[in-house]
Amino acid sequence: MKYTEVMVRYGELSTKGKNRKDFIGRLAGNVTKVLRDYPQVEIHPKHDRMHIVLNGAPFEEIDQHLKKVFGIQTYSPTIKVDKTLEAIEETALALMKETYQKGMTFKVNTKRSDHHFAYDTNELNLMIGDYLFDHMSDLKVEMKHPDLVLRIEVRQDAIYLSNQLLRGAGGMPVGTGGRAVMMLSGGIDSPVASYLALKRGVDIEMVHFYSPPYTTEKALNKAKELTGILANYAGRINFIAVPFAEIQEIIKEKITEGYLMTVQRRFMLRLADQIRAKRKDLAIFNGESVGQVASQTLESMTAINDVTTTPVLRPVATMDKTEIISLAEKIGTFDLSIQPFEDCCTIFAPPRPKTKPRLDKAREYEARLDVDGLIQRALAGIKVTPIYPDEKFLADKAEEDTALL
Repeated sequence: MKYTEVMVRYGELSTKGKNRKDFIGRLAGNVTKVLRDYPQVEIHPKHDRMHIVLNGAPFEEIDQHLKKVFGIQTYSPTIKVDKTLEAIEETALALMKETYQKGMTFKVNTKRSDHHFAYDTNELNLMIGDYLFDHMSDLKVEMKHPDLVLRIEVRQDAIYLSNQLLRGAGGMPVGTGGRAVMMLSGGIDSPVASYLALKRGVDIEMVHFYSPPYTTEKALNKAKELTGILANYAGRINFIAVPFAEIQEIIKEKITEGYLMTVQRRFMLRLADQIRAKRKDLAIFNGESVGQVASQTLESMTAINDVTTTPVLRPVATMDKTEIISLAEKIGTFDLSIQPFEDCCTIFAPPRPKTKPRLDKAREYEARLDVDGLIQRALAGIKVTPIYPDEKFLADKAEEDTALL
C-alpha cells in the first residue's frame, strides 16, 4: 500500500519537562535537514508525535534517512483515514493482506486520544479483529508476543493505521547538547567518537590537522568523506582543516625524540582549543582510548591536557578496539578509515615515544619553541568547509585525475 505519512515517536524527549518544546523544535529542524531533497514532504511537530506527510515521496527512501536521526525512538509508516468504521475496516484489511503471511500471529492494538469517538479501544480491537477474521483465512491471534501488530490511533484530526514499528536511532537531537569541536584523524576511533557525541545531542565541528607535502590531498579528502558519512546523523558538519607541517618540522628539529609525540599533541590541543574559543564552542572531543597507543596512557593524557582547562571528552575512552571496530562497521566509517592514506599523526611518529612522559619535561622542551608564533601562523591558514550527508571527495578527485590523462 502507499503510505501517506510517517508517525514519529520521541525518545528521551519525554523526560525534558519545560525544555520539551525546544527539543522537539530542534528535532524537527534536523529532520528537515536530512529530508531536504524531498521538498514535497511536510513536517508537523506536535507535543507527543511528529507527523511527516509524504505527499507522494517514497517511504522506502525516507526511511533510510529517518533511521539516522538522533532523538527518534520509534516511527511507523501510516495511512491516514477518515474517522469512520468503514474506512478503518477497509484500510486494516488491505494492510493485513499485504503483509500477513501464513503461520504468523497478530493482534490489533488501538490507542484513542479522541475520547469522543464512537467506539472505545476494546470495542475497536474486537470489531476490527472480527472483520479481519471474516475476510481472511488462517489468521492466528497472539496477545503477548505477536509477529504482527495492527496499530490504530484515533486522534482528533483523523485515524492512523500502521502495522510496522521501526526502531529509531535514539539519543538526543543533535544541537540540544551544545556545540563542540571534534579532533578528527583519518583513523577508526575518532569517527566513532564523533558518532557517540552526536548521539548525545552535541553539534560537532571537525578539526583536522594536515601536513602537505608530507600528507597527500587524498588523506585530507578521506577525512572530509568520513565527515560526509557522519553528516547523515547531523544534516551538516563544518570541517576545519588546520595546516600543521611547519609545527611538525620545528618540533622534529628541536625536540628530543622521546617527547616529539607529546609536544606535537600539546600543539594540536592548543589549536583545537583556540578554534573552539573563536567559534564559541563549549568543549573538545577526541577519539582517545585509554592505553591504546603511547599518547593515550594516563601519563600522556596528563602531559597533553596541561595546555587547556576546557573540558576534553573522550567517548571511546573505555572501549576495547574490537568494540570500536564493531561500531565503526555499523555506522559505515570502517572501510574508509582503513584506507592507507597517511595522516599527520603518523608521518613523524618516533620509533620509541615516551609512554609515561613527565609534565615538567614536556613544558621544558616546549619552552624552546616560539609557541605563540607557530600557533598564530597555523590559525591564519585554516579553511572551513560545510559538508553534507554522503558528500564525496575521494571519488571526485579520482574522476578529475582520470580526466587529465
